Amino acid sequence: MKEKATQINLPLNRAEGDLEVLLEVKDGRLEDAWSSGTMFRGFEDMMKGRGALDGLVVTPRICGICSLTHLTAAVEALDKLSGVRPPDNAYRLRNIALMVETVQSDVRHSILMFMVDMVNEMAYQHFNMFAEAKFRYSPMQGAMANEVIRETKRLLKIIAIIGGQWPHTSFMVPGGVTSIPDQTKILQCTMIIKKFISWYEKNILGCSLARWGEVANNDDLDNWLEESIEHRESEVGFMLRFLRMAGLDLIGSGPNRYLCFGNFPLPDKTDVTGINGKLLAAGYAEGTAVDEFSDDLISEDVSHSWYEQQDEPLHPFEGGTVPSAVSNENGRYSWVKAPRYDGKVVETGPLAEMIVNRNPLFVDLVERQGSSVLSRQLARLVRPALLLPNLMKWLEEVAQDPEAPFYEKVGAIPDGQSAGLVQAARGALGHWIKVVDERITHYQVITPTAWNGSPRDRQKNRGAWEEALIGTEIKNEENPIEAGHIVRSFDPCLVCAVHTVKK
Repeated sequence: MKEKATQINLPLNRAEGDLEVLLEVKDGRLEDAWSSGTMFRGFEDMMKGRGALDGLVVTPRICGICSLTHLTAAVEALDKLSGVRPPDNAYRLRNIALMVETVQSDVRHSILMFMVDMVNEMAYQHFNMFAEAKFRYSPMQGAMANEVIRETKRLLKIIAIIGGQWPHTSFMVPGGVTSIPDQTKILQCTMIIKKFISWYEKNILGCSLARWGEVANNDDLDNWLEESIEHRESEVGFMLRFLRMAGLDLIGSGPNRYLCFGNFPLPDKTDVTGINGKLLAAGYAEGTAVDEFSDDLISEDVSHSWYEQQDEPLHPFEGGTVPSAVSNENGRYSWVKAPRYDGKVVETGPLAEMIVNRNPLFVDLVERQGSSVLSRQLARLVRPALLLPNLMKWLEEVAQDPEAPFYEKVGAIPDGQSAGLVQAARGALGHWIKVVDERITHYQVITPTAWNGSPRDRQKNRGAWEEALIGTEIKNEENPIEAGHIVRSFDPCLVCAVHTVKK
């Protein structure tokens, strides 16, 4: 006889934002899920009537973790609206700063937010790796946890050198950046990056960046893991072994559709190679079949959100952010909207970047068994291995010609509409703006967590991590750690805490 659903309130901290995930569990498995963002912020409405440049100061305050990414999206929209192409050194410095923010976020989330769950005694104390996990990741005491805080704090000095401060710097302006560091500061940035790469190779990868680049499929990954004690005991090696033992390579598959806006525009003259003018290409993938990206296919559905209702999903240039009464009437349960691409639920983030850009290792992993907690988290922890070499190249190019222009003059911001689309650490981020008489008349933001943590749409399709939870076995209803692993693998960011409720 089937069991009736029961209710459990499980708080999950170490997440940025106010989020509740309501779970329905029957016969030991997750049968349904509802992801609810519980805080209304209304930045879009704050922007209306402000000066056209105010988004450069206001929107980075949307988040204290990825503030530079919001600045990048805001300035890209204004660049396009002004019809200006910034000089090469401006692109280099913008890219360097954004890469630094992404790298520190990837490492901090992996060690401080995700792997700390491996010290959950009720779930994992019987594992032979548990004592080592406690040594590495125990909150406030773990050896690797403290080391990550120290090393990433040093890395962030680069943004302070380039942009004056972090978070909430405003050094990017339409047409370029506000200044170029002198040779002494460029040398300082170079030394910081070199030291960080050395630390990352030794501790996170257990090998050189070049050796990791040779891992092209699951068999290569297994061979790499067994190749040396340094590989096995690195953070990547330890994570692989622990997550496989915990079965996290088999849960959390999600919609198996992926979205990437592309990132890091290439300067006109550079040794860095990319696709269609960017280091990371934009694209949409169903499974591992990649198609071209089109901004026109983006829409927002508010049928299950606490906003003024509309007849159909609307493109961000047309939709609004008008709050409505908070009630569960008509199935509404979140302040988060439901972004869709061509009407479909998608996942965004590091794994999506890897699939869209045809990274052979992650294409192979997904083709073998679909996405999972492990593949999603592995993509995040090793993404710096792809970014750091190009970061170094751009820093060297700035050093070679520090007197080159860093700003192309921009006059008044013209009337019109434009979008800034970039990849934040957590995935696809978009800013859509309309300007009339140098005043903002319309502003819409879609964050990565809106894509991943959306509520249902009018067709009742679940959001990405709602879908990823379905079918998961809960081994202990007093400690449904599996649900936490799945939600955390998306690196949720809604500004404070996560709560999971089972009913």
